[in-house]
Amino acid sequence: MLNAKDIEDAMEALRNDEQRQVLMHFFKTGPGEYGEGDEFLGLKVPETRDIVKYAWKDLPLDEVPTLLMSRWHEVRLCGLLILVKRFSRLLAKRIASEAQAKQLREEILTMYLYYAERANNWDLVDLTAPKILGEWVLLTDREQALQVLDTLADSTNLWKQRMSIVCTWTTSKAGDPSWCLRYAERHLSHPHDLMHKAVGWMLREMGKRVSIELLRDFLRQHLHEMHRTTLRYAIEKMNEEERHFWMK
Repeated sequence: MLNAKDIEDAMEALRNDEQRQVLMHFFKTGPGEYGEGDEFLGLKVPETRDIVKYAWKDLPLDEVPTLLMSRWHEVRLCGLLILVKRFSRLLAKRIASEAQAKQLREEILTMYLYYAERANNWDLVDLTAPKILGEWVLLTDREQALQVLDTLADSTNLWKQRMSIVCTWTTSKAGDPSWCLRYAERHLSHPHDLMHKAVGWMLREMGKRVSIELLRDFLRQHLHEMHRTTLRYAIEKMNEEERHFWMK
């Protein structure tokens, strides 16, 4: 039976020291940077996805935490993407009865939240939060979802905070702007650049997928509270004249 060590060994065999240095610089792993201390094997994302393709069906769910606790960034990504793959398959009712599918989705979400701090860089969050947390929000009771997302948003952990806003890409895509507006407002005064970008990105997606007028209303209300980076991201898809108006 496939286990976590088999996967980590396969990934370590693909180690690329030249690419490793590139990734460590790109993901800001130096002293005082947001990814300080993170370690890379030097795999590109498509290589990790190839591992996921052959592993996700055969790896027992209780082996995934071993991947999530790995020192290697790419191994943690592999574990998270296996959770994404399993969760996504459970969204198709033909895979299991709805009651069984719901129970299994809850197990995956519980694991994802328990190990949320192991998704300790923006790529690990962005590739997973919309597809696990965002999809779960669409399927669950609103009060329960609010409790989970509020807990993440109120955390002192940057990556949990980012999960709470980035997962709203899915809810906006489904036509519900309320989640994006709630957590964008909550994080407007966040001090970190990664959150400025995430909030602006999600506002832009909400405007694109739900209503540009809702985005404009939000800007009118909060323009002078916004970091400039948030504003630039939020208005990125507007025409040049309107972008100039908001920036001015």
